[in-house]
Amino acid sequence: MTAVHPASVLVCDDDALFRRRLARSLRDRGIEVFEASSSLDALECFKRIQTAAVLVDLKMPGESGLWLVEKIHLISPQALIVVLTGFGSIATAMSAVRLGAHNYLTKPASVEQIIASFEPYSQERLSALPMPSLAEVEAEYVQRVVDQCEGNVSRSARVLGVHRRSLQRKLRK
Repeated sequence: MTAVHPASVLVCDDDALFRRRLARSLRDRGIEVFEASSSLDALECFKRIQTAAVLVDLKMPGESGLWLVEKIHLISPQALIVVLTGFGSIATAMSAVRLGAHNYLTKPASVEQIIASFEPYSQERLSALPMPSLAEVEAEYVQRVVDQCEGNVSRSARVLGVHRRSLQRKLRK
């Protein structure tokens, strides 16, 4: 099966340097690219041009990428929306898909991975997707709590309801 890429993509990312480099790489592969630096700008752009594919950063100043996913999905349910984020988690991935995202990638991702993320999923491909283990889900949750506590292990342990030393051992694994 050969890869089919979208004819046009709206790229929404507040990191101007990353957005421009990605846009150039996509254009080099024959894809028409529209750029937006915020969710509000992207929504206005999408209303005008309605591209078949949208690449959305999750965390941006102002309205979040999840807000944008929901709005674009309401306007055009058939649009292929991919969330690309440096702050990936199972919870945000599930929220994104629930709101209408077609796929969810974490940075860093190659241009080839980004283009492939717009391909339609077959039933066989969906069943082949690995399910995270309980240990992976737990590790992700613990890391998110530690990040929210700004790396303070004692405070994180209190939030998680575990002893500080137990948390330190868990973090070393």
